[in-house]
Amino acid sequence: MSKAKEKIKVLFLCTGNACRSQMAEGWARHLKSDEIDAYSAGVWPAGVSSRAIQVMAEAGVDISSQTSDHVDEFLDIDFDYVITLCDNAREQCPVFSSKTTMIHRAFEDPTFLTGSTEAIMVAFRQTREMIRVFVETLPERLKDDA
Repeated sequence: MSKAKEKIKVLFLCTGNACRSQMAEGWARHLKSDEIDAYSAGVWPAGVSSRAIQVMAEAGVDISSQTSDHVDEFLDIDFDYVITLCDNAREQCPVFSSKTTMIHRAFEDPTFLTGSTEAIMVAFRQTREMIRVFVETLPERLKDDA
């Protein structure tokens, strides 16, 4: 009997751990749970965005029980990859173990958009889909981006 393939540990990191990193964690758990042990955190956690919860639910992914956590809570975990999803998180990211590979892949943050509710929700859906497409390429893409 062959040994089960060990999952890689991935931390998705953005500023507030409210939207982009929550979506990435949700997609990774939904699409890649057999390959990826996914986590998310922020450098300044702001709570999970209700709009992120809503647009992920529209896509069949429930992130309503995920929590917004500070990156410092994860410093003791030996991640294989830390993926920063915004420039601020990349600049503020603490140092992880030497085995951790850092990857940067920025996505626009729809959280601070102004305008009609409809326009804001369109932006959230666009971000959701861009992150889904990115997560679908994991973990293979991580080796190329490292």
